[in-house]
Amino acid sequence: MAVRVQREDFDLGAELARLREGRTDIGALVSFTGLVRDLDGRLREFELEHYPEMTARALEGIEAEARARWPLQASLIIHRYGRLAPGEQIMMVATASAHRQAAFEAAEFLMDYLKSRAPFWKKETTPEGAHWVDAREEDEAALERWEERR
Repeated sequence: MAVRVQREDFDLGAELARLREGRTDIGALVSFTGLVRDLDGRLREFELEHYPEMTARALEGIEAEARARWPLQASLIIHRYGRLAPGEQIMMVATASAHRQAAFEAAEFLMDYLKSRAPFWKKETTPEGAHWVDAREEDEAALERWEERR
């Protein structure tokens, strides 16, 4: 069970191998990797800012909540900060469980939280200049469904 907030990129394959190394109790390993997207070819830069202690505490708390809700053998959250270019990896979530349903649901729960509530401030730079990005309504709605399942 781990949370890392870092500037540097990560190797998805190496992270997943480490997560399951020496484990035979894992029947399902689910991962998601988020990328900086540029839907219209205008994004020059994507920047994430955060307060390290607050971010670490929040991500550790949501990971603990996922472990309490689902029977996980292992989990990992990596989230990058700083300046990123379109196409770069921005985050990853991995969950491991004896059963696939728990691994999939826990991963989806963590992804929904990271997309809408993780304490990062996001700024996009386009040819017109820089602007801060607000959470989208559909991201908030995705997270709300987990409240119904408590």
